[in-house]
Parts: sequence; structure tokens; C-alpha cells
Amino acid sequence: MPSLFKRKTVEEAAPEPETPDEGEVRPRGRTLSKRELGQQTKKRPSANPRTGSTAPPADRKEALKRSREKAREDRAERRAAMMAGDDRYLLARDKGPERAMVRDVVDRRLTIGTWFFGGALIVLIGSSAAMPAIVQRVSNLLWALLALGTLVDSILLGREVKRRMREQFPKSTAKLTSLYLYASMRGLTFRRLRVPKPRVKIGQKLD
Repeated sequence: MPSLFKRKTVEEAAPEPETPDEGEVRPRGRTLSKRELGQQTKKRPSANPRTGSTAPPADRKEALKRSREKAREDRAERRAAMMAGDDRYLLARDKGPERAMVRDVVDRRLTIGTWFFGGALIVLIGSSAAMPAIVQRVSNLLWALLALGTLVDSILLGREVKRRMREQFPKSTAKLTSLYLYASMRGLTFRRLRVPKPRVKIGQKLD
């Protein structure tokens, strides 16, 4: 007859059920808990981590200051693009490939009109009644030479603009009269003050 004490000892020594490892395949139909998912799945880094994000303004004064700085930066960027000849930021009078060509035609030349306003100032001073008669006569002669040289220079610019328009833009609808005036006005402006800035050097050949 088996002993009762022996059976009790055998029951106590029975092995505990093994817990499945994390790497084992679980039977189908079982849904993992959030805790298990958190243990098995590592947190992935954000695709676009925020680095150096600007803190919100502390008050209205700070917000206004930032707004002014942003507007100042935008104006500076637009002006830089305009001076570089970016067609998106140019004034209406400067837009278009035809006017870009006209600017190149003017900028490659040493125009007499560039010195027109400086010469006009000298003539104005020299022709005053307080000056001697000889100075007044020289000033009047200088004025006539400046006017004649500017006129001849404008005619030559107009002829070159017309020729290049026929070669490069034969189907353009731009009016030649407006292009002539545009070339003349740019020729009268000091080279450093021209907008957009010249992109060709004096004497440079154009394609």
C-alpha cells in the first residue's frame, strides 16, 4: 500500500509550467497587451525631431519686435534678389527677357549720358551771373557738347537694341519705343546706381 506522505512529496516536487520566452512564436488569435507591445517594440526616433525651436514670445512687445525683424529680413532678401536680377522680384518696368537684353546692351558700353547730370551741375555753376564771361561761354559750350553726345549715344543704343531684338526676339510683342526709352534712362544713370546691378563688364561681348 503506497504511503500518503510519499504522494504528497511527489506533488510538491512537480515542476512549474514554463513561461514562454519573448522570442517564442505565440499561437494565432492572441492579441498582445499594451505592456507586451511596449516591451517588445523599441521606441523609434521621431522622423523630424525639433532642434533649436524658437520659444514663443513672452509678451506683445516681444512679438511685435520679432515681427519687425522678420519683415526687415524679408525686405533685405527681396532687395538682394531684385539687385541680382531675379525676375520674380523686379519692378514691372524691369521684367522680361527683352529688358534684360537692353540692360546688357547699355551696361557693356561707356555711355556719355552717365556724366550728363554731373556735367549739368558744372554747367549750372559756371553759367551763373557771378562767373566771368569766359567761364559762362565755356559752360554753355560744355552744355551743348553734353547734350549732343547724349543724343548721339541714345541713337546708337537704340539701333543696337533694334538689331538685337530682331535677332533674339523676332516674335516679341514688346514696343521698341518703350525699349528705346528704357535704354536711354539706364544710360543716364550712374553705373553704381543702376537697378538691377550690371551683370556684364564694360566692353564685354554679348552672345
